Amino acid sequence: MASEDFVVGLKTLDAQALPRVGGKAANLGELIAAGFPVPPGFAVTTGAYAGVAAALDLSDPQRARDALAGTELPAPVADAVRAAYTGLGVDVPVAVRSSATAEDLPWASFAGQQDTYLNVVGADAVLDAVRRCWASLWTERAVSYRETQGIDHAAVQIAVVVQRMVDAQVAGVLFTADPVTGTRDRTVIDASPGLGEAVVSGAVNPDHIVVDADGVHVTPGDKAVQVRALPGGGTEHVSVAAGAGACLTDEEAVALADLGRRVEAHFGAPQDIEWALDPEGEPWLTQARPITTLHPLPAPSAEGLRVLFCASLAQGLTRPVTPMGLSGFRVLAATVSTLAFGVPVADPVAGPPPFRTAGGRAFVDVTPALCSAPGRALLPRVLDVMEARSAVVLRGLLDDPRLSLTTTSWAPFLRRLLRTLVRFRVPVLMALALLRPDAAKRRVERVGDRVRALTSTPPDLTVDERLERAVHVLRQAFPVLPLTVPAAGAGFVMLGAARQIAGPDLDAAVVNDVLRSLPHNSTTEMDLRLWALARKLRRDPASAAVLRTVPPADLARRYRDGALPPALESGLAAFLLRDGHRAVAEIDIGMPRWSEDPTHVLGVLANYLRLDDTALAPDAVFARGAQAADAAVAAAVERVRARSRLRAAALRFALDRVRRLAGLREEHKDYLIRIFAHARALLTAVGTELAARGLLDRPDDVFFLDLAEARTALAGADARETVAARRAEYDRELRRRRVPRVLLSDGTEPEAVARRGAGDIGAGDEGALVGTAASAGTVTAPARVVLDPVGAHLEPGEILVAPSTDPGWTPLFLTAGGLVMEMGGPNSHGAVVAREYGIPAVVGVADAATRITTGQEITVDGAAGVVRIGTTAP
Repeated sequence: MASEDFVVGLKTLDAQALPRVGGKAANLGELIAAGFPVPPGFAVTTGAYAGVAAALDLSDPQRARDALAGTELPAPVADAVRAAYTGLGVDVPVAVRSSATAEDLPWASFAGQQDTYLNVVGADAVLDAVRRCWASLWTERAVSYRETQGIDHAAVQIAVVVQRMVDAQVAGVLFTADPVTGTRDRTVIDASPGLGEAVVSGAVNPDHIVVDADGVHVTPGDKAVQVRALPGGGTEHVSVAAGAGACLTDEEAVALADLGRRVEAHFGAPQDIEWALDPEGEPWLTQARPITTLHPLPAPSAEGLRVLFCASLAQGLTRPVTPMGLSGFRVLAATVSTLAFGVPVADPVAGPPPFRTAGGRAFVDVTPALCSAPGRALLPRVLDVMEARSAVVLRGLLDDPRLSLTTTSWAPFLRRLLRTLVRFRVPVLMALALLRPDAAKRRVERVGDRVRALTSTPPDLTVDERLERAVHVLRQAFPVLPLTVPAAGAGFVMLGAARQIAGPDLDAAVVNDVLRSLPHNSTTEMDLRLWALARKLRRDPASAAVLRTVPPADLARRYRDGALPPALESGLAAFLLRDGHRAVAEIDIGMPRWSEDPTHVLGVLANYLRLDDTALAPDAVFARGAQAADAAVAAAVERVRARSRLRAAALRFALDRVRRLAGLREEHKDYLIRIFAHARALLTAVGTELAARGLLDRPDDVFFLDLAEARTALAGADARETVAARRAEYDRELRRRRVPRVLLSDGTEPEAVARRGAGDIGAGDEGALVGTAASAGTVTAPARVVLDPVGAHLEPGEILVAPSTDPGWTPLFLTAGGLVMEMGGPNSHGAVVAREYGIPAVVGVADAATRITTGQEITVDGAAGVVRIGTTAP
């Protein structure tokens, strides 16, 4: 083999060379080709590593490290490295750095995961450093990082970059966007005298410099440690007297910021750059990679600063939404814009202008609302009960001079609101519900009958007609809300009235009891049906045995093959016939329904079999909750009667309507999900046809197109490359743990700014996490952190800690001892269901799923909205 198979000059590389030389070397080659100042050097290719690794046992990380570090490089590789090193100069000092194929990528930086060796002098030392860089691919931290990122170890190869050392007088790192707040027009520089390793490794407290439109802002560091090159090779850490002045002038900082902006423009994304200034003050770039932690920015919907609210996160979806799911949201948003706000949308498939997407999440431009008096008054208050922390974030923006009031009159808003209420007869429906609750329930059920008729597909539709029918049924989704919500809304209006009537005699604790075990709640009724099935299966030895011993995914395959024990097969089929339209993350059309994949349901049934205490049985707990609610109503009425018999009668009427109507709040969601499930079935037929034509690889690929792209594919366009790119992006976004509740158009995450400036929003006493009170009661138990409920193992009594929940999660609530959620407000879905089941719950706890670990003993105080973390449970 030729020497260029093992060694290649950096100046010959570009992004296409990544499989051969890894991310770091490919990026450096791009910089050189674009004319940026980069020290000369070469890369030892992945082919050189692969040739050596093929002869070694890499099945165990420790053995792999030892073998690679101790192996002799084959003569052709060693000769090629020696020749390339000599080409840089005689015994010239070089930096030797790893460059893995899964490194410095747009979605995973791998920063610090593999090793770097500085001031390496002599060919033999270079060869040794190459071996050690190879071995660092198998360090525990590198292996763990790859596993966290979902990257196959066998698919990763490693190259090595060898670059001439810069005689650095000052060095450090530069971010072309603020990595903490996300602000895109702010350059952040950390700088210290000597080699940049001091800054990168965290060995020094560097100068922290921010360059933005307002100038240069310096926070001096003590710079008490310097990393210096030693004569003959190697480095030393030297303690020095703390430096008082900045190590960069303002002019040098601005020049570095300008250089960073040019690098960012070249790569088309914010960059994390390592740099050094030589004795003449000339800058050199030694590394550039994307800042992988920033959430992608939605395309702006208008000029100037825009405030983008993450609507999918507010609905409890921390995971990304499939492209088809986002397309369905567009159609729904277009209908809302037309019918509710009187702003017609020409193309419902394209959606209204305020609807934006990025990173698989749905955003809504709420700037006009924040710049109007009605919006400022109402939007945060709505979020107070839906997604409380988002309300805090939005209120924090109201003093921003860029969001000054432009609309002070309430009249236009009230006129639009009145027209909408009258159009859908909302006041009439609420009044009728208060007068005749049973009739209101029957009206809601008739809406359900119409939804079931709408979701019955004519058998003779062509595939093109099925696609258009999917659009049609999605356009019918929004009108379900004003026909069903007024009944439950009347119940909550009565709750507000009851509080006014009773005053201190109806405090938060009593309200919590009143709202327990509400009747007519489709979600809790579904969960209790599943529990009843579990009780039946417990009595069937064959069913109980397979549920206890066979993984849920295998059980699902057996169900599809008709190979489960008869009692389990028939019982599951009956449950799915009624509730199989539900799913986890069910508002995403792209997510399989339980009727398609019952893995989650089977896992929940297995969890239920672990509950042996009959007193804790969900149906018994639910019945006790109803009794407690009745007792709470009676006691509150008696307390008020002591002051006024008339008030007592009014309170009894109000609380009766709360109990009879408020549980209907889940009906509209159930009907919407039936519509979404029907649209999914129609689109699956489209995907089946496209796969048969060879335009998709498999039917469910259609959910990685949008509706417009599906039309184009039916017209003959091959969509396989588009789907492959979308699936890769979706898989990357699945690993994103931090999703901004609110995002400004300049990239700023206001919640991150507030945390940095004043600690965590709502921070409480030491050792406590503060959120929003959701369901009263106190419980101390081990935590179980669950990021995905499918297949989740939850022991009875454990406290469920989750980023968010939707109805697909709620079967887990039946045996949980408590609930902690990162998202939500007191009237969000998880909070309501927790109250009805009588389990203590705190919602809106920032980063709960990362700050709490499974097995930790925690205390949930659902009335105070506080979670206290104790010691690890045995």
